[in-house]
Amino acid sequence: MKKSTKRLLLTLGLVALVVILTACGTSTVTKASTNPWDRYVIYNAAQFVLWLAKISGGNAGVGIILFTLIIRILIFPLSYLQIKSMAKQQAVAPEIKALQKQYSAKDRATQQKLRDETQRVYAEAGVNPVMGCLPIVVQMPFLIALYQAIWRTPALKVGDFLWVHLGSPDPYFIMPILAALFTLATSVVSTMAQPVRTSSNWIMAAVSPLMILFFAINLPSALAVYWVVTNAFSLGQTFFLQNPFKLRRERQEKAQAEKDHKKAVRKAYKRALKK
Repeated sequence: MKKSTKRLLLTLGLVALVVILTACGTSTVTKASTNPWDRYVIYNAAQFVLWLAKISGGNAGVGIILFTLIIRILIFPLSYLQIKSMAKQQAVAPEIKALQKQYSAKDRATQQKLRDETQRVYAEAGVNPVMGCLPIVVQMPFLIALYQAIWRTPALKVGDFLWVHLGSPDPYFIMPILAALFTLATSVVSTMAQPVRTSSNWIMAAVSPLMILFFAINLPSALAVYWVVTNAFSLGQTFFLQNPFKLRRERQEKAQAEKDHKKAVRKAYKRALKK
């Protein structure tokens, strides 16, 4: 299975896991809760959001936005490493594609040889495929904790932000649509930055925003606010670290430099023959 396909399946699986896990608890979380996850994770997440809301004017929606930004800033180093790892992976993509063509037979021995050669290329290039999904995995506990903190903390569940009630779905679908659009823009920009694009890349770019839209329409608006902010942050981060237009220009300049070098070598060779 291709790495991009695995990443797509992992992403979809993690999103589905959020929905499953958030349905596990419904009781109000307090300092007296006996479940360790409730007492030490969800309760403290709720108190942190409430504290952020208090110091920023008392609005829980602002507290959620600040909570989201803090989380994204904290995991920025991981995101940086992810993008660098993906850049290395993209650089060897043509070589991997050549290996897949060379070892196209479906027998076990050939496929094992393909896996061995792929791992060798990745190791020589310093590629760690796990880094492609690590930031997503790291965000999941915070996402689950935020959802349950809102759903199971009355002070957050009754809060309002702009036109939405944080404990209920957005009646105008504005937040879900914004969340989906930012997700789509981030996916498209990230895909454009890749030198080799596969069908799996575009499938992920199309499916991810649709899933975000579906869940944001049906889940509390606070989660949609989280998705809007985190994906807007991701879009800016992607442009900052992986600007597709800059990368395309650099690739074109590199290709032109290689072309000019080969042309100069041919001219030098012809002059040498004439002498």
